Amino acid sequence: MSLSASKPLYSTLDISGQVALITGASAGIGEACAWRFAEAGAVLVLIGRRTERLATLSAALKEAYPSIVEPHCVTLDVQDVAAIEALPAQLPPAYANVNILVNNAGLALGVAGAADNKMSDVAQMISTNVTGLIAFCSAFLPGMRARGSGHLINIGSIAGHEAYAGGSVYCATKYAVNAFTMAARHDLVGTPIRVTAISPGMVKTDFSVVRFGGDQATADKVYEDIEPLVAADIADNVMYAATRPKHVQIADLIVLATNQAAAKVVARVGPSLGAPSLQ
Repeated sequence: MSLSASKPLYSTLDISGQVALITGASAGIGEACAWRFAEAGAVLVLIGRRTERLATLSAALKEAYPSIVEPHCVTLDVQDVAAIEALPAQLPPAYANVNILVNNAGLALGVAGAADNKMSDVAQMISTNVTGLIAFCSAFLPGMRARGSGHLINIGSIAGHEAYAGGSVYCATKYAVNAFTMAARHDLVGTPIRVTAISPGMVKTDFSVVRFGGDQATADKVYEDIEPLVAADIADNVMYAATRPKHVQIADLIVLATNQAAAKVVARVGPSLGAPSLQ
């Protein structure tokens, strides 16, 4: 068998022109995903709470990739179920047929134990991480099913696979995301719609700053003497899943930093990653 140098050994899916809707797009993993989908020529619908940051991102994307369709930005809190339900009918025609839904928006608030949870924090984590995600699925999966094409990508967490002290509610929400995603895969098994869960471990974004109420010093200690993942790493996993051929479904990806073995098992060995000293 002869191989032609001009023909790739494996053909990936071209997603240029496909509409990708990304929640939590104004920062962190969502913003990194926006850059990767723009690079791939996708048509972007960017969802976030911060209007100015969305506008700045949209302008930067258009400047970097002039040939893309101008991203459509929607200022929306994913806790607002009514706004999510209304969104499909409100999108302009060029953005209405969402092909790829990236449910990325989520947060953790505090590290209270199970006996000490603040109920306002509980409600916000559940409505953001779980209810909002389900609402976006209810809003956009019917259109995918009717068109016979689509991809649901839910950003979960290692906390959805193993619980830990101080994470009772956050872990519960991510277990719910994991279970919902698996159930969705069962529900859609007879369709061309692919369903992917991506579960990151330690990622250095604003996540810990939010968790610790804006305490940057405490947040920094989470990543002290370890090389964590960064948002671009997870965006790369999202892009990998999205660009497999249509008959390939990446069901679950658990992604950890090299020096992280489990949710709360890390080796703080610094930039060397634990390699032996050559001195």
